[in-house]
Amino acid sequence: MNLNEIFTNQRTGNNPHTKASRTDFQRDFDRIIFSSAFRRLQNKTQVFPLPGSVFVHNRLTHSLEVSSVGRSLGSVMGEFIHDEFKNDLTEDAKSFYLHNLGNVIAAACLCHDVGNPAFGHSGEDAIASYFERNESELKPKFNEKEWADLVNFEGNANAIRVLAQQQQGKDAGGIQLTFSTLASIAKYPCEAIAKKKGIIHRKKFGFFQNEKDIFLEIAKGTQLISESEEPHIFKRHPFVWLVEAADDICYNIIDMEDAHRLGIVSTADCKNLFFELVKSETDDVERVERKLNSIGNENEQISYLRAKVINALINKSVELYKNNFNTILEGNLEKGLLDIYKSENSALQDIESFSIEKIYNHKAVVEIENAGYNVMYELLDHFIPSILKSKESRKSYDTKALKLLPKQFVYDEGTDYQKVLGVIDFVSGMTDNYATDLYRKIKGIEIGMTV
Repeated sequence: MNLNEIFTNQRTGNNPHTKASRTDFQRDFDRIIFSSAFRRLQNKTQVFPLPGSVFVHNRLTHSLEVSSVGRSLGSVMGEFIHDEFKNDLTEDAKSFYLHNLGNVIAAACLCHDVGNPAFGHSGEDAIASYFERNESELKPKFNEKEWADLVNFEGNANAIRVLAQQQQGKDAGGIQLTFSTLASIAKYPCEAIAKKKGIIHRKKFGFFQNEKDIFLEIAKGTQLISESEEPHIFKRHPFVWLVEAADDICYNIIDMEDAHRLGIVSTADCKNLFFELVKSETDDVERVERKLNSIGNENEQISYLRAKVINALINKSVELYKNNFNTILEGNLEKGLLDIYKSENSALQDIESFSIEKIYNHKAVVEIENAGYNVMYELLDHFIPSILKSKESRKSYDTKALKLLPKQFVYDEGTDYQKVLGVIDFVSGMTDNYATDLYRKIKGIEIGMTV
């Protein structure tokens, strides 16, 4: 890929550039911060929902921290590209890498989770399972590619839709981000049908059929390498590895710290796991031990080690990105940066394995996942059968159900696929609390007027 052509300030929608004190890529960051989709992340599950008096991370705080790490990665790598390839770069490219790559990665990290529904991965599973479990009735209403989107519902693809599609009565292009930022979150740049047909080994996909034309514009504007046109499959954009690394760094480490604060993980286990990674990546273990021993509060000890671990993983990600840079530009790197690191250093693999056993499969987490799955499934079942009926055949209960759908999510003049996507937009955009409250009301568990 040509380093002079893989970035652009072109945006979705009709939004020409205007003179401002901010760059186009700084404007991306600000637009995301002020968007309602980002704001709703404050009440969406990271791992531990509704923890009571102990504050742990939600999707919003997680995204802010990922963005902070991403800005560091982008800034360091921007300087590297500027210095290493300065003889091959245009003046615009030199300026971009030196001053704006950090902004692009920060903005992409900020919005990497906006397509995730309430209740984390169980919410994603509920949406996909709804269509699987009702296949005989629903599948005939959609073509093969549309059906693949629905039975493989994916938060990554939904993020492109949330950020770039035009809702009823709203501006074209969604919140109108640059193609550079949008390309940076496309971890799986292919159609769902490619996954279904076994053409690729990717476990996820990057865009819905409804946003395919938008994604093809993004791919063209950022010079994504095409592997196939039927179905559409692209190689990843080089910036994606930095966004993915920032996310991997944060969730691997922060989930452990949260579990410690909630008493799910002991201080000894958490401290040992973090310290083993720090020891493997520092030349001055004694200084770290002295500092650690000078801290009396257990939570602060873990916070100190967490900071050291994140710093070590940032440094390793930079090193691995540089070492694999030519392979990344060719689109041929097969593993994420942290996956490469885990194969070289068992300390991070030990943290991940411990987290799977003790955190992600903890009874309290699994109980909430089950409850969230049922909430999301039942909400879809309340709206989708009614939205798929013609206006003439709808009964009074269908009409009443659809009155709960905000107008921007109703595509009555669209295809069945577009109508269903509107319902999914509404349900997947809900916060945990709103989804739970609405579920309780439509099921008759809670009755009464809320003003």
